[in-house]
Amino acid sequence: EGCRLVLTYYRNKEGALGTLRNCRKNGTPRAIIVQLDVKNSRSIKAAFRKTKAEFKTTAILINNAGVNVIKPFAKQTEKEIDEQLHTNLGGLMHVTQAFLPIVKNVIINVASRAGKVAYSGMAPYCATKFGVRGFTQSLAKEYPRLKIISLNPGRIATRMVDFKGRPPAEVAEVVVRVLEGVLKVKSGGDVDVWKVTGRQR
Repeated sequence: EGCRLVLTYYRNKEGALGTLRNCRKNGTPRAIIVQLDVKNSRSIKAAFRKTKAEFKTTAILINNAGVNVIKPFAKQTEKEIDEQLHTNLGGLMHVTQAFLPIVKNVIINVASRAGKVAYSGMAPYCATKFGVRGFTQSLAKEYPRLKIISLNPGRIATRMVDFKGRPPAEVAEVVVRVLEGVLKVKSGGDVDVWKVTGRQR
């Protein structure tokens, strides 16, 4: 849609480079990739500095990092629990806090259907996604100049779930519709992807 982009990646630099090439091929005016570990404050600060140096400000921040462990809570290790907490919720908060000074218009926090409905075997994940929605609602009250919303997809066909579920492009299209104002949502509100698309999966 003509946006300048900062595309972040954690470990998969080759995948990020492939996405970058596709963006340039499809007419993105300017795009860069930046390594980002949302659990690491130095990494977050470095990503912020690179973004600010390249573009000065950003109109839109999309928080999309997430991990999930599916097994009974009693069998989840301390490391597995912490990974979900620090990636899905803590990391999202720290990235948002770092970038707030240069965000001009919209913050989209990717939560989940599991942030509205609890699922067995996903207690820590559900806790983080319920937390994302609460954080979004509170932050929207603190920053009335911004539109801050929670985007709740169902299962998306990514590496995290063995590429089973809703096509990522379908979710991206919902994001575009929100940003263009085609889908109306108040700041602090939710966009439930399954309702918007009419597909429950």
